Amino acid sequence: MSKLLSINVNDHIERKNNLSYLSWAWAWAEVLKIDPNATWRAVEYLDGANMMPVMWLRDGSAMVKVEVTINGETKQSILPVMDHKNKAIINPDAFAINKNIMRCLAKAISMHGLGLYIYAGEDMPEEDPVAASAKAAAFEEEWLPKLRDAAMQGEMALRSAFKAMPASQEKDALWTAHSVQLKAAAKAAEVAA
Repeated sequence: MSKLLSINVNDHIERKNNLSYLSWAWAWAEVLKIDPNATWRAVEYLDGANMMPVMWLRDGSAMVKVEVTINGETKQSILPVMDHKNKAIINPDAFAINKNIMRCLAKAISMHGLGLYIYAGEDMPEEDPVAASAKAAAFEEEWLPKLRDAAMQGEMALRSAFKAMPASQEKDALWTAHSVQLKAAAKAAEVAA
């Protein structure tokens, strides 16, 4: 698994017009921590007799493309040249093209894993399966006895104990695995009382 895929970028997400994104400068700094020899380039296209870092489309809008190479693996991304409302710009100037090349750089870095979950609409990065399993086991070891004790006091106590647990994937997994037995124990406790 890519080391970049497991980095939690939540503290570095910027928001504009209800969209989430990462600063290209911060993302590139994270890449260099993993591979100091990483490279990137804006792909150039023939425009008349010149090579340009933009591909012009028939309607006057343009696309940019960036390649990022990390640990010898190259991934690329393409992006329309857009304004601050994420609408394609007709006949964009050099500033708009440059700004979108840098946006495309951040997106190409995400193809290697850094912040990829932002594009998938998730709010947390993928976790290493071994670490996730250990985290789930520790969570269950801490909270399952508390839930069992609460179930012995009835359904209201069980609900309160459940609400006291921190919201997490581990909470959801624990509840999925044990809720039937816990609810049955809580009902039995109320009948016995």
